[in-house]
Amino acid sequence: MNVISTSPSSTEILYALGVEPVAVSHACDYPPEVAELPAIDVSKVDATASADRHEQVRSATEDGHLYRMDADRISELEPDLIVTQGVCGVCAVDDVLVGETLSDLAVDPDVLALQANRLEDVLTCVRDVGEAVGREERAATLVDDLRRRTDAVEKRVPDGERPRTAVLEWMDPIRPGGSWVPDVVRVAGGEYGLGEPGDRSAPLEWEEFLAYDPEVVVVAPCGFDAERTLEQFHELSDRPGWDDLTAVREDRAFVLDGSAYLTRWTPRLVDAAERLAALCHPDEFGSTPEDVVRP
Repeated sequence: MNVISTSPSSTEILYALGVEPVAVSHACDYPPEVAELPAIDVSKVDATASADRHEQVRSATEDGHLYRMDADRISELEPDLIVTQGVCGVCAVDDVLVGETLSDLAVDPDVLALQANRLEDVLTCVRDVGEAVGREERAATLVDDLRRRTDAVEKRVPDGERPRTAVLEWMDPIRPGGSWVPDVVRVAGGEYGLGEPGDRSAPLEWEEFLAYDPEVVVVAPCGFDAERTLEQFHELSDRPGWDDLTAVREDRAFVLDGSAYLTRWTPRLVDAAERLAALCHPDEFGSTPEDVVRP
């Protein structure tokens, strides 16, 4: 079966089920072997500063789509299935752009558009992809393992001890993580007062963030790895009041690879819960994981 993936999330799920796609999104970077695969899209965003990238995204989405798909390459690959997404047209190519692109082509693949708003939805996505590619049993095994791991974390969280936690998926403007992020924080034993589970993320005024005064801050911007986040971290640390936050004063502000752990709806959200548990409850879960950085 020839499968094309249009998002990093669907690519990760395919590989987790033992399926290598014939082409992927330009943003796909995990597992590492995807670097050898052809890309079927390009992004219109290339700025470095968070505020500039935010403005480019706004302008591009006002004029149309944020991405351009390579229709000729899709035709050449003759896919049987395209796994895309309907979650966010900013994060990756979505089902709308896939439909518009295919309408002009002779190929007629099946299209599976994944939808995820909650952590539980991610497990549904795994099952849906498993059914689409004939890997139902492997998908069921993976889902069972992910449930076992989340249950194991929740059982170790100390009773009555939930630090106020903030996960930031953008630094300028400030944007707390939404959708599945509150679920991940809950599993990890934190209190998330910056959004309800399943709600999309939204910009937050700096004064509101200061008033929330998180005891744990995790900075994990969408599309950024830890190194790039550290390069842009001044967008937070230079703001008035940053040094007065409880999390900063107590050295509980952290940088995490957002693309790897929190901004994609993949099995690695469970990895994120395990890491956040160590940040929220170090006495119970041990020292800070090696890939979590203090700025």
